[in-house]
Amino acid sequence: MEKGKPVSSESGLAARDVTISYGGAPVVRDVSLDIPHGGFTMVIGPNGCGKSTLVKAFARVLKPARGNILLHGRDLWSYRGREAARHVALLPQNPIAPDGITVGGLVRRGRYPHHTLLRQWSPDDDTAIGFALDRTGLRDLTEAQAGRLSGGQRQRAWIAMVLAQQTDLLLLDEPTTFLDIAHQYELLELCRELHEDGRTIVAVLHDLNQAARFASHLIVMKEGRVIAQGPPPEVLTPELVEEVFGLACDIVPDPRTLTPMVVPHARRP
Repeated sequence: MEKGKPVSSESGLAARDVTISYGGAPVVRDVSLDIPHGGFTMVIGPNGCGKSTLVKAFARVLKPARGNILLHGRDLWSYRGREAARHVALLPQNPIAPDGITVGGLVRRGRYPHHTLLRQWSPDDDTAIGFALDRTGLRDLTEAQAGRLSGGQRQRAWIAMVLAQQTDLLLLDEPTTFLDIAHQYELLELCRELHEDGRTIVAVLHDLNQAARFASHLIVMKEGRVIAQGPPPEVLTPELVEEVFGLACDIVPDPRTLTPMVVPHARRP
């Protein structure tokens, strides 16, 4: 196995009849699905449809009111916290770095799940951190303060932290939020490269064309339920986009990648 790479498994992440509630009100309702092993899955849908809530449940941040999240065939909540964190890493929306922390210090935090009272810092930690910094192109910024980085560099630093965690599953909750268009595509290209390395990645995204270009698998949600799932060319249709997003459109091939591209109908005054 290449150093710094996660141990892969032929099983993975799944939901079985999952309902998640806030204050007694269901946000995710009766969801059952399997995250394709080794895939780059994107969860799309309107605001408030339950996308981020579902991903938080996959990360053990939220516990379902009903049903089960399964990790490698076992209920996620039967794992101890550190044990689960050695399998699944979450990059939440808008993470905030502690004041004054360096890029290297931030990435070091990804090694926390691997430490115990009997096992502290080891050469394996240095190897994992070096791999994460190199993979995200941040080796030269190791001593830079994370809070002073550009938006794109800062997101890569957070990605490096979850890479250092050495999990086989990466969960990214709206990773392109607040990035300019160039940095959005730079980050998604990095995610695609990590997926091609063999990792299973699940990301919440708002941009349909970006999702169609980069994802190998789409999950479409509306009002807390999964409406459709599958490869982007099979899932994205004008009928689905209008049903889920209320947008009349055509679906045409992207001229560069031939992936589905959503072209909204013009609205005449």
